[in-house]
Amino acid sequence: MRTLLRLAALALAVCMLVTAMALEGGEVVELRTRGPDGAARVTRVWIADDGGAEWIEAASPERPFLEDVARDPDVALVRGGAAEPRRATIVAGPEGHARIRALLRRRYGWADRWIGMLADTSRSVAVRLERESPPVPAS
Repeated sequence: MRTLLRLAALALAVCMLVTAMALEGGEVVELRTRGPDGAARVTRVWIADDGGAEWIEAASPERPFLEDVARDPDVALVRGGAAEPRRATIVAGPEGHARIRALLRRRYGWADRWIGMLADTSRSVAVRLERESPPVPAS
């Protein structure tokens, strides 16, 4: 019985280690939004670049940061240690879901597949982040 418990504990430890490596082994960025009360919310997410924009995923439509983005699309992205303003656009529906899943699968490979076995992303929502264009000088 003791041996069985030790093996189970070892298997759990290995699973936790692999999960930590999967989640944090690739690039992880911070998305800064504002909650309904105006308080800052920081969410750590994976990111992919495509089509001149950066893309992130809300694992489900109920994610609090997604509600923040719907209310106020002006967010900050902390990438490489620097916070920069972005304009977030929710890309709901099957096309957005398929796009973000393909982007993350391509970028994060085995880690995306591993996390996919542990977390249900079947209802995930894509969010496109774009740099705001600088103001056009008046003539």
